[in-house]
Amino acid sequence: MDQALLDYLGRIPPEHRPLFDRLHGIILEEHPDATVGISYAIPTYKVGRRRLFLGVWKHGVSIYGWGEDRDAGFSARHPDLKSGAATLQLRPDAAAGIPDQEFRNLVHAALDPE
Repeated sequence: MDQALLDYLGRIPPEHRPLFDRLHGIILEEHPDATVGISYAIPTYKVGRRRLFLGVWKHGVSIYGWGEDRDAGFSARHPDLKSGAATLQLRPDAAAGIPDQEFRNLVHAALDPE
């Protein structure tokens, strides 16, 4: 892991670390081939030309960066979490009610090659 990523991980507030770790783990389980680094000051998962960004914000964790048509229907099933084009803002309490498989489907839709 590069130093910039380690520094980012070290700054995650304790109340958001479990959610970040859950999503980070899901992404790497589903795409162990992903290259992880920092881009736009947040962790970025790269698979070929595809990117997925995972950032911590004041109230939780956000997932960014897929095309509107590449979220496996996640945004449609959880419209209250959508915050702009291809952005989900997840508060820990809201994310707790979403099964891992929903996130796995999103990861595949976002990162799998066409």
